[in-house]
Amino acid sequence: MNEILENMKTRRSVRRYLPDAVPQELLDKVIEAGLYAASGRGRQSALIVEVTDRDLRDRLMRMNAAIMGREETDPFYGAPAILLVLADKQAPTYLYDGSLAMGNMMLAAHALGLGSCWIHRAKEEFESDEGKEILRELGIEGDYEGIGHLAVGYADGEYPAPPARREGRVFYAK
Repeated sequence: MNEILENMKTRRSVRRYLPDAVPQELLDKVIEAGLYAASGRGRQSALIVEVTDRDLRDRLMRMNAAIMGREETDPFYGAPAILLVLADKQAPTYLYDGSLAMGNMMLAAHALGLGSCWIHRAKEEFESDEGKEILRELGIEGDYEGIGHLAVGYADGEYPAPPARREGRVFYAK
């Protein structure tokens, strides 16, 4: 079977990570895959922020956990790297553009032997005053919406087994 199709079938969300740092070369490849995602009219509205700084990672973790209402947890599952995707709200397709970047990065991480998991609540984080302040600190200007966080690292344990595919999800109009 084609390697790309096999990668799509075998990728799973990883929810336990080893503390080991991910080499920059691998993170760069994952990010590059996100930058090459399709986007509406080629606008490339998505931005990617690599977060390996522990203080910022933990700040985002606390914000995300508070939004979730579970402040005692790490919604990033201990991942040592977070790839944050934001998209320019001026592009009519920004939500789709950012989602495609996330999908590309999840597949690239898997192809490189890394685990990943899409973590939600980035929208709420970056609508908050604290989130807007973080963007200013990073030098990001404009009207961006948080699309998602991609937790990235080496899986601590086996990949989850794939769930059975539900029937009745394909219709044909020939």
